[in-house]
Amino acid sequence: MADRYIIPRRLDDPELIGFWTIDEFAGMIVPFTWGILSQHIFIGIVVAFGAWFALRKAKAGRASSWLTHAAYWYLPAGFLGLRATPPSHCRLLAG
Repeated sequence: MADRYIIPRRLDDPELIGFWTIDEFAGMIVPFTWGILSQHIFIGIVVAFGAWFALRKAKAGRASSWLTHAAYWYLPAGFLGLRATPPSHCRLLAG
C-alpha cells in the first residue's frame, strides 16, 4: 500500500522549488529570463549558475534569512519595505 501522506523528516527544512530554495530559485530565474529575452540563452544559463553558486556560498553555515538581515543593515531604508522597524543607523533607542 502506497503512503498517501508525505511526512517531512525534519521540521525546519526550507521550502523547495525543484532542488533549490526559494531565494536560490529567484536568483537563478532572473538571469535565465534575461538570457531568453535577449536571445543569449547560453550566457543566461552561465550567469544563472554563477548566481546560484554565489548565493549558496553566501548562505553556507548561516541562517536562511541572513541575506535579508544584511539587506536591512546595508541598503537604504525603503528597500525592504519594513515599516515597524527602526532605521538601522539608530543605535540607542529611548525605552
